[in-house]
Amino acid sequence: MHKIFSITHDLIRDAFFACFELFKIMIPVIIGVKLLQEFDLIQYVAMPLKPIMGLLGLPAELGLAWATAMVNSMYAGLIVFLSLARDMSLNTEQVTVFAVLLLVGHGFLVEGAIAQRSGAKFAFQILSRLIGAFTLGLILHWIYSASGTLQEPAVILFHSEGPVDPTLLQWAWGETKNLLSIFGIVLGLMVMMRILTAIRAVDLMNTLLRPILKLIGIGPKASTITIIGFTLGLAYGGGLIINESQSGRIDRKDVFYSLTLMGFCHSMIEDTLLMMLIGAQLSGIFWGRLTFGLVAMAILVPITRRLPDALSDAYLWGKANT
Repeated sequence: MHKIFSITHDLIRDAFFACFELFKIMIPVIIGVKLLQEFDLIQYVAMPLKPIMGLLGLPAELGLAWATAMVNSMYAGLIVFLSLARDMSLNTEQVTVFAVLLLVGHGFLVEGAIAQRSGAKFAFQILSRLIGAFTLGLILHWIYSASGTLQEPAVILFHSEGPVDPTLLQWAWGETKNLLSIFGIVLGLMVMMRILTAIRAVDLMNTLLRPILKLIGIGPKASTITIIGFTLGLAYGGGLIINESQSGRIDRKDVFYSLTLMGFCHSMIEDTLLMMLIGAQLSGIFWGRLTFGLVAMAILVPITRRLPDALSDAYLWGKANT
């Protein structure tokens, strides 16, 4: 019993400190985003996106949903999308392209801050994801339009729940529950990681992932944080990612490459399933995203390795902030 108590105590303590680092980033951002929403300022963020929506074959109004996702979360952008989609006739191609924008280009403030805390430069991480989201969306739009595929009306199965315009108390309680949920998830992740490590499943996953990472130039020691972000996402896995990157066991370049890849391809299971509920197709939201991320990194890694150290230190990577 004493051993069980000790293990439980250590897990809760580790989860607390991991979440403490994460919440120091998330709480100010959550409050700031709420202020933007209350003063109706997000619409001004969306204005420059209207012509971009046209290039992607999307209604201009969806720029508001993408802007909401960028400054808040994918779920917030999804709620705006669902409210707008009621008055639109969208086909499956359009929903798939928009879903890709949400999947790659969301939560910039929180997830960019996590990347910064882990040692990657904030500006590059945000810019690469913004350009990546647009480029992948444009490629998919060209492919689907030229081939005449996914032109049937989209079938949206997901419907948002809860108050559309919550009171301040409802908002605060909802965000508190979200933070408590994240603590529970981080604790569960730590338990799972202990179990997977004990049965050597982590070693197996690292072995399977290592050839792919090596192919695109990412060192083997970065495989753990890559797996965390790839399967669980940057927000939920943020505390663990920060801890691992600050441990000093991973080269800062590999941390940068891993985080950049995660920016394109993270939460590949949960988020993919969620986008399928609004009618998006796997060809774009999973296979397209995965292929694009790997190809982008295969191009980016050799280029950045040839840059002068001073330039890389200033704009790409640095030391994790402790």
